[in-house]
Amino acid sequence: MDWGLQNRLSQIIKPQNNRALMLAVDHGYFLGPTENLENPKKVIAPLLKYCDSLMLTRGVQRTSVPTSTNVPMVLRVSGGSSIIGEDLSQEEITVSIKDAIRLNASALAMSIFVGSKYEHQTIVNLGKLVNEAEEYGIPVLAVTAVGKELGKDARYLSLACRIAAEQGAHIVKTYYCDNFEKVIQSCPVPIIVAGGKKIPERDALQLAYNAIKGGAVGVDMGRNIWQSENPVAMIRSVRYVVHGNATVDQAFKLYQTICNEKPQQNKPQQNKPQQNKPQQNKPIENKK
Repeated sequence: MDWGLQNRLSQIIKPQNNRALMLAVDHGYFLGPTENLENPKKVIAPLLKYCDSLMLTRGVQRTSVPTSTNVPMVLRVSGGSSIIGEDLSQEEITVSIKDAIRLNASALAMSIFVGSKYEHQTIVNLGKLVNEAEEYGIPVLAVTAVGKELGKDARYLSLACRIAAEQGAHIVKTYYCDNFEKVIQSCPVPIIVAGGKKIPERDALQLAYNAIKGGAVGVDMGRNIWQSENPVAMIRSVRYVVHGNATVDQAFKLYQTICNEKPQQNKPQQNKPQQNKPQQNKPIENKK
């Protein structure tokens, strides 16, 4: 593996503990103005310093992320269908490698739809993307997208993750499921677990905890952070699980503590820096 590719991977999956906290804000590429993500710039601003990387589209990166940031960008390069269209699996590569380089992308992300009508198209697209990205030392993250008819059990997710890895993906993003260890054992590249739809905060922390304990290197959460009533408190609590090895109880206690101490600063519209008092077992925070 070339030095540049390894270096980019190390920006996303931290080598000191082999963990990753990715913040997903790419939902608009097929959902449009998703609830609580209507104004990406205001949503991203207070959360950026707490994530290890940001998964987003080029439009949001150019309009809503400060150029001064050191946070690595995981650039969504696939699309072509919307939530009101006939089939979400009909995706193509929509971003050129040259534009990804202009945006200084640390990784490229695209979905594959194993078992769907357009399975062949998306898997071949993944192979082509890996071919091109490898020339420039840019890692590829494959998202194992699921449809209503596909399910999220270990048998299906093992199949989808292994196919993504076989095509050359350097990281795979998938869902947590029962017997998750089977998915991990059958995939030779690191797995990051998707947050999925909004669930109660404690349940989301449990998901993050289960994912890490099950062998994932981290989580890529979006709605369970910025659709929370207190997004800053939530991302800091998820970070406590991922990088601080916190239990669910410890992480949820941190969430409640931050909410009680600085309730207004946890709102996504607030951009003021946090002024939290030092506390015992304080989670590791990104100091970028």
